[in-house]
Amino acid sequence: MTAPRLPPVLGAVKSFNLSAWALDHGPLIRYLMVALLIAGVGAFFALGQDEDPPFTFRAMVVQAFWPSATAQQMAEQVTDKLERKLQETPYVDKIRSYSKPGQTLIIVQLVCSSPPAEIQQVRYQERKKLGDIRATLPPGVQGPIFNDEFGDVYGVIFAFSADGFNYRELKDYVDWARQQLLRVPNVAKVDLFGVQDEKIYLEIPHRRLAQLGLTVPQLAEQIAAQNAVEASGLLPTPTDNVQIRLTGELRSLDDLRALPIRANGLTYKLGDVATVTRGYIDPPRDKMRAAEGGAPAREVIGLGVSMAKGGDIIALGRDLAAIERRLQSQLPVGIEMFKVADQPRAVAASVNEFIRVLIEAVAIVLAVSFVSLGLHTKPLRVDMRPGLVVALTIPLVLALTFLAMYVTGIGLHKISLGALIIALGLLVDDAIIAVEMVVRKMEEGADRRAAATAMYELTAMPMPTGTLITAAGFLPIALAKSLAGEYTFSIFAVTAISLIISWFVAVLFVPQLSIWLLRIKPRVGADGQHELFNTPFYERFRALVDWCVEWRKTVIAITVGALVLGCWGSASSKSSSSRTPAGSNSSSICGCPKARASSPPKPRPSASSAGCNSKPRSSTTRATSARARRAFTCRRTSSFRRAIWRSTWWPRVRWRSARRCAGGCCNCSATTFPTCAGG
Repeated sequence: MTAPRLPPVLGAVKSFNLSAWALDHGPLIRYLMVALLIAGVGAFFALGQDEDPPFTFRAMVVQAFWPSATAQQMAEQVTDKLERKLQETPYVDKIRSYSKPGQTLIIVQLVCSSPPAEIQQVRYQERKKLGDIRATLPPGVQGPIFNDEFGDVYGVIFAFSADGFNYRELKDYVDWARQQLLRVPNVAKVDLFGVQDEKIYLEIPHRRLAQLGLTVPQLAEQIAAQNAVEASGLLPTPTDNVQIRLTGELRSLDDLRALPIRANGLTYKLGDVATVTRGYIDPPRDKMRAAEGGAPAREVIGLGVSMAKGGDIIALGRDLAAIERRLQSQLPVGIEMFKVADQPRAVAASVNEFIRVLIEAVAIVLAVSFVSLGLHTKPLRVDMRPGLVVALTIPLVLALTFLAMYVTGIGLHKISLGALIIALGLLVDDAIIAVEMVVRKMEEGADRRAAATAMYELTAMPMPTGTLITAAGFLPIALAKSLAGEYTFSIFAVTAISLIISWFVAVLFVPQLSIWLLRIKPRVGADGQHELFNTPFYERFRALVDWCVEWRKTVIAITVGALVLGCWGSASSKSSSSRTPAGSNSSSICGCPKARASSPPKPRPSASSAGCNSKPRSSTTRATSARARRAFTCRRTSSFRRAIWRSTWWPRVRWRSARRCAGGCCNCSATTFPTCAGG
């Protein structure tokens, strides 16, 4: 049997050969290898690191306050007007409103397909439209107040506690610490938690007011008139305009106590008719309690630090740790500062986990490459050089990937790190194909340069085609116009970047590395013109491939038919599993696992379930008893759901029943409470 002749690709380049160009420009390729490797390492340390990728919140909260108004008044005179105006803004998906006495809260949710670049413009339109109708709201309405930054994440939260200091002194020190934290690089904002608003209380007995013939509104009017800030005029001079200001404003509690109050033609001091004290809002709100080292929790004031967009959370953690040590050294004895949340530590653990997985993956890939590429049976030995070429391409591909991520603004977070781990098993494919082809041609008798150039000629189309097809498998993630697509976009971006870079590394750098490292001796009888795989198995496999190519329409039809049969079988199995056989001796109670009808769970005693604790009936009435117990269980869980819902929601929120079923038990999951007929 005559061995098949090789295609005339060795020694002659008929078209542009990228590998041959790389070998002809060896100094440039060597420079690029070193320079890009160093740049990639620098880009890795310069990448922004965070726990989650940046994404756009498409929800905004609008609040308005109207003291002394009922829930009905808030809903009809404030909430309805705001809702109707918000419906005119683009990309609005849902508007949910909650009204209660003196307050209304509206949540505006945009559609998931709204472009992130236009969210700020939409927010501006919402503010402008509601500002246009502010004059139509009833007098005394405060707002509307907008909050579209509640999605900000506080990476580090500090707690301040005081022993021997009052609350006001502690807050002064916390305000001072906040000013110091705002100077740290990559800090966007610092907010206080658990701070109570300071108030001044006037306590006047009703009997005393009756003696003076004074009412509370009259007293408040006199205090406001004394402390009002009004324009007092302007005195022009030849050189300046001098502002005229009246004295007598209230600056302290003593000034307030000495304030003259007129009643029945007489003048009294406010301190003589009322008790003036300084305090805090009562009842308190938004309190924060924290503890350190297992000690009992105590009331503290918190400081939440939010990182700027695109910052490095690990670098921010180091800077905050340094300023924390400096602040602790400057705070007086009795005021303690400690962390209650530390996101940089979690992100550092994620990065360390990626590095560990990366090392494990590289070790596995190297082991497989060394064995699969360098194993020889006659004699039995393992050539480490082909696997070493593949091993050297891994840091090159990763370095170039990090450099591309830095240029495109993709940071290190759980999504991009996961994409890198996924790509680790794919980015060595092109290098393995290239090295295997070079080794094969050298075993056939070709020299190293001819083998490297032949590698490009034989794999110029298959390798990039396979690379692009693999990258296209992640394309639906990039095309998804939703919040999930925006959140997971890095999976497609990082995977596609690493795969495309791996092909360029395989055709540019692998030939140069093969010239340096590979020392392959031609096999016995190799002349560089014939295939070495002339074994019986190879001949049978070639015949099978030739038959498939010749009868390609038949092969395609068989493949499509198998796909259709597989889809039909999958749909049939799903429909059969969702149906319950008739006459079955088992029953499902509210989506829970099936239980035998002869031993159903006993219902709890209840005034509305007469006979529920009676003994089991005979077998002739067992099915009827099981249906009655199922209906009782659904009624009981439905009543429990209503009680929980109504006791925990706002007064003006209308509760809507869940979908009712005609009889028996609802088809619900085990984690929900159904509502059945008669419940």
